Amino acid sequence: MLVSPAYAQASGAGGGDVFVSLLPLVLIFIVFWFLLIRPQQQKMKQHKAMLEALKKGDQVLTGGGILGKVTRVDPDGMVMVEIAQGVQVKVAKGTISDVLTKPAPAANENAGAPSGTAGPGLGGFLSRFFKR
Repeated sequence: MLVSPAYAQASGAGGGDVFVSLLPLVLIFIVFWFLLIRPQQQKMKQHKAMLEALKKGDQVLTGGGILGKVTRVDPDGMVMVEIAQGVQVKVAKGTISDVLTKPAPAANENAGAPSGTAGPGLGGFLSRFFKR
């Protein structure tokens, strides 16, 4: 016969074998925690705080790419956004992806700004969309 019979080996008294076999899984979970899960939780917490601080006059960007100014924040989770002069849309508060600029103080809004500019707080890129 060319093949020798295989015999089962007796298991040793190794309680450490279980720990050694689970160690790679624990290490993979730790790496995923610090690289994926934890940063996502922090980002969600910041987004929630941003939505809680949303108020009338904020310039916002919705998830659909609509830029506008908040005119009303309803307690039921809806926000009225003015996207053009006299055109208002009602959007869910959760769809607002970013608050672009905070409104400037009313008394100091265009003080010192040359005529034809959009005023303070609206950078060069945004001034093309929000002309005053």
